[in-house]
Amino acid sequence: MKPAAQARRTERIVACPTCRGPSRYAQDNPFRPFCSERCRAIDLGAWADERYRVETPPGDERDDDSPNALPTAH
Repeated sequence: MKPAAQARRTERIVACPTCRGPSRYAQDNPFRPFCSERCRAIDLGAWADERYRVETPPGDERDDDSPNALPTAH
């Protein structure tokens, strides 16, 4: 099978996580799974603004004595 034919076989159209428009999910799409650089930047900004969060199990909070604890302002 030729490389171009192989690429077409593995290419899919998915919904962009940001705008819900069509997005090519293929290795040559540098923004995948997003449809564009703009949608990718919007998503990154949402993470930076803490609109998305990754939940941790109860009791998994690190205490201030942890070597990985963030410094606090005094």
